[in-house]
Amino acid sequence: MQRTGFNNARVRQANKQIFLSHLWREKQLSKSRLAQLSGLSIPAVSNILEVLIDEGRICHSRETLSQRGLSSGSYHLPEQGDWTLCMNVTPTSITSQLADARLVAVGDWRHAEINAGSPKALLTALAAHWREYRQRYPDVTINLALGVHGQVDPITGASKTMPQAPWKTPVEIKYLLEEMLGVQVRLDNDCVMLALAEKWQNPAANRDFCVINVDYGIGSSFVINDNIWRGSLYGSGQIGHTIVNPDGVACDCGRYGCLETVASLSALKKQARRWMKTQPTADCDPETITIDQLITAWQQGDVRIQAWVEHAASAIGLSLYNFLNILNINQIWIYGRSCAFGESWLNTLVQQTGFNPFDHGDNPQARSTRIGFGTLSRSQQLMGIGYLYVESQLNAL
Repeated sequence: MQRTGFNNARVRQANKQIFLSHLWREKQLSKSRLAQLSGLSIPAVSNILEVLIDEGRICHSRETLSQRGLSSGSYHLPEQGDWTLCMNVTPTSITSQLADARLVAVGDWRHAEINAGSPKALLTALAAHWREYRQRYPDVTINLALGVHGQVDPITGASKTMPQAPWKTPVEIKYLLEEMLGVQVRLDNDCVMLALAEKWQNPAANRDFCVINVDYGIGSSFVINDNIWRGSLYGSGQIGHTIVNPDGVACDCGRYGCLETVASLSALKKQARRWMKTQPTADCDPETITIDQLITAWQQGDVRIQAWVEHAASAIGLSLYNFLNILNINQIWIYGRSCAFGESWLNTLVQQTGFNPFDHGDNPQARSTRIGFGTLSRSQQLMGIGYLYVESQLNAL
């Protein structure tokens, strides 16, 4: 009969993954701290560290991280190796952050407006952006990690659908860019980028949590038991296409009354445009009004926009309520330009989730469900997509 469970080889593999995961998060740790984090004895920790050093996966430094007693130095990831250019990609913009072999930021993040009217134009813009970095750092290999708006197949590296794009056909981004540039390329959805950023760079992140991006559209990504949940068709987290009004307006997905048609910034802009067309004396041209102008009007106390924003927040909260009941995930981080609407917008959203039957805290401050604005910097958000390489390496151990 075949025995099940962990044998010695699998235990060593699991311990190596645990150690490397802690080092990717902390970048540098002492032996005693690794013992605390793993729950292993110092001799066991020493053995695992020796194996990882022999394999070239980590390095030892004489630098001490403790002010007490004797120290055996510290351990860190190798500083030599491929760098990663992390990008957030839409048909109208590229936002990027270069990171070194340890996924530490190199320089500041950048934002560039583009006008990709075709898949070829998008690929050309991405290649040109990469070449700018390559010219500045010609002595290192710079791989690409892309957080792409819309549905993505991370296995084949194809963008299946990209909202805002004038094309409706899939684009084999990974294959085409690797052929053009001769470097490795990985990509996933932009909300997965945010989830990875929280998982690897936020010490407060639980093993189960959700990120929601409320911007031009509304997307989300779930981490369940410390793993990204993508679904078999890589469409998990499409909270923006939950139907909140079956008799509502048409959505780009082909259905009616999706959350995006009610609560996204693009929906808010359409609503404002329709109203302005009925007002001959309106200050702004309805065809050129921007999201920033709407946010400014809200901040200045425009009653009409404030009502629209509150309605949008309520709709998001109701959709979240259903997600909370189905998945019972009680830690939610919110990102996107809608966060500029501030605490009143967030409070309206949170109030709709206050009837969670699984959360019995009568005092709102004592509730276990936590919904708040994401606190990671833009640079950290972008570097989240670079952890696709890290998770691939850990899974390959």
